[in-house]
Amino acid sequence: MVWSDLRRRRSATILLFSLLTAPALAAQARGPRALSLDEALARADSVSETVGIARAGVERARGEQTRSRAELYPQLSGSASYTRTLKSQFTALAGGSDSSSGPVDSAATRSCRRFLADPTLPIAERLDSLESAVACSSAANPFASLGSLPFGQRNQYNLGLSFSQTLYAGGRVRSGIRSADAVRRSAEIELVSQRAEARLDVTTAYFDAALSDRLLAIAESSLAQSERTLKDVELGRQVGTLPEFDLLRARVTRDNLRPLVIQRRASRQVGYLRLMQLLDLPLGQPLALTSVLDVPDSVALPPPASAPGGEIGDTSTAARAPVRRAAEAVTSQQAAVGMARAGARPLLRLTSQFARIAYPRSGLPGWNDFVSDWSAALILSVPLFTGGRLQGDRIVARANLDESRLRLRQTEEQAALDAQSVLALLESARAIFEASGGTVTQARRAYGIAEVRYREGISTQTELNDSRLQLQQAEANRAQAARDLQVVRTRAALLRDLPLAGAAAAPATVSSAATASTTTAGTTGTTGTTGAGGSVNSAGASAPR
Repeated sequence: MVWSDLRRRRSATILLFSLLTAPALAAQARGPRALSLDEALARADSVSETVGIARAGVERARGEQTRSRAELYPQLSGSASYTRTLKSQFTALAGGSDSSSGPVDSAATRSCRRFLADPTLPIAERLDSLESAVACSSAANPFASLGSLPFGQRNQYNLGLSFSQTLYAGGRVRSGIRSADAVRRSAEIELVSQRAEARLDVTTAYFDAALSDRLLAIAESSLAQSERTLKDVELGRQVGTLPEFDLLRARVTRDNLRPLVIQRRASRQVGYLRLMQLLDLPLGQPLALTSVLDVPDSVALPPPASAPGGEIGDTSTAARAPVRRAAEAVTSQQAAVGMARAGARPLLRLTSQFARIAYPRSGLPGWNDFVSDWSAALILSVPLFTGGRLQGDRIVARANLDESRLRLRQTEEQAALDAQSVLALLESARAIFEASGGTVTQARRAYGIAEVRYREGISTQTELNDSRLQLQQAEANRAQAARDLQVVRTRAALLRDLPLAGAAAAPATVSSAATASTTTAGTTGTTGTTGAGGSVNSAGASAPR
């Protein structure tokens, strides 16, 4: 029994594991998905949550704008109601105690009859009939003859129309419309800004992943070269031409490169996962980047899919999205000041009420049972004493306006500084990229010569290791420079719509981590490889949003 339970549990575990891993295995069986930069940028707008939030903000602002404009037009509404009277105060006038059964007639009222002037009757009978009618009328409900009025009626049907039109509001409506228009324009600017930032994030993540690919290839190539050197040293040791010291150095060099390869693979996985997360792709689907960094040849920089303006977008301060949003905030606060001032002015409204009312004694009423009730009113409202509320509203509105103007000036200064910083980074990244091309060619040539010299026995293993490390350093610097140039070019092209500084700081951490320890296996010291990447990252992180 115990063994059968264990077998069932093991079978269930295997089945569950198969179901969980089936999508990933199927994705791997289909092969990697080819992804170009243009495809990634086209997908960024549709899957970005921040873009979706900004789009919802535009819709909300459009609704507020429509609601504010509605104050210019007449307001007409209809209504229909039915009222059932359970107990009425007018029952006492009829001499009864409960209105649920309608007006109650007394015995005197039931014996009453209508007076008819009949000249053929004797005078005494005619006089008696007249006195009886007068007595009955004095004891009866004075409202009984008005059966169409609501006094004590059990059923009431009301069909109504209500009309309202603002004739004069002291500028309240116009100010509200101006504020709503400014809010909508600001929301549209924010949507464009979020789209540009999403494109920059995707571009940065794409080239970070491409850089991690290249750094992994460099590390694997260095490991393969060290393996080849180790085999040569082992062969020389076997024939007795090389000392044990050279063998130990070759093995240490090879072993030191293995952790670097592992680190490069982890960095590559992190870079690809971030790219998949930005593009909302299945994490188990392998990707094959087609717009890769070509080192050491010239890098074909793809167009950054932005607003027209070439490699460098509009760098004028007034055209920047944050400046335009701050200007719209000033416009909105100006409208708020107008609304605060209008609060002390009269408000004139025209209203009208029309109703068709019926009081049937039983059942549903016919159209002829309804009576009309129509009224019109011209209402003038003037604030005479508010306890300082209106003055407080004006003070708050003016303070908000002053604050928005100062924020606009502050944003203009930051935008000018940000534009100059991006232009300086672009010039620096291009210069570093151009300078790195010749270095890779020379380092590759030097390593080839060093390898030949070592095989011929006219150089040492130290010289060969130095040449290998220099080649690895030059190739990593070239790849980093290509990545930085791509990212800075994209940022410069999207500069008009991007937020102020800090948009590229977070995505750049992957490339920084990938290049932090490029050369750890050598016996001689070498310089770092962050180069232009370090400058781009520091500029991006200088002013967080």
